Amino acid sequence: MALTESNMLPIGTKAPDFILPDTVSGQKVSLDELKSNVATVVMFICNHCKYVKHINGELVKIVEKFQEKGVSFIGISSNDIENFPEDAPEEMKKKAAELGYTFPYLYDESQEVAKAYDAACTPDFYIFDKDLKLVYRGRMDGSSPGNGVPITGTDLRGALRAVVAGDFVSEIQYPSMGCNIKWKG
Repeated sequence: MALTESNMLPIGTKAPDFILPDTVSGQKVSLDELKSNVATVVMFICNHCKYVKHINGELVKIVEKFQEKGVSFIGISSNDIENFPEDAPEEMKKKAAELGYTFPYLYDESQEVAKAYDAACTPDFYIFDKDLKLVYRGRMDGSSPGNGVPITGTDLRGALRAVVAGDFVSEIQYPSMGCNIKWKG
C-alpha cells in the first residue's frame, strides 16, 4: 500500500455530479439529492485502508457535530473490489453499521466519480459551499498511523466552521495522505 497525497483539486471547482448506489439504504442517490444548502462534504474513504481506520472515530464525531448545523456528508469508496474484497458493497454496509456512519456510503464501481473529483487517496476530503463550489480539499488533520500526532480533526473542523459561518476558508490547506485508490487493471 503506497502512501499517496491528494491531488488538490482547484478551489472554486464545481462539484461533479453523480448517481451512485448507497450501500446502506440500497438506493441509487445523486449529489443533487444529497447536497446541503449549507455545505456538502464528499469523502473518499474505504474499509481496508489503515489511514481511514486511524481517523474513523474522530470522523464520526465531526460528522455528528456538523450534521446538526445542516452540513451534508457523503462517503464514497471507489476501490477495485476484485483485489480488495473488504471494500465490497456488502462489507461497506457492515462497516457503516459497525462504526455508526450517519451518512450515505456510496460505491463507485466504475471509478468514474473518483476520476471526476481527481481523488487519489483514502481518506480524501472535499468541502463544497451551498453553491457546490469547492472551498476546501485535503486532510482531516496532521495525524497518521504511527506519527504520534493526536487525532483532532483540526483542519477539517476549521474549514467546516468557516463555511457554516459564511466566513472565508483559509487558503492554507494541506493534502490528505493515505492509501492510494485501488484502480482497476
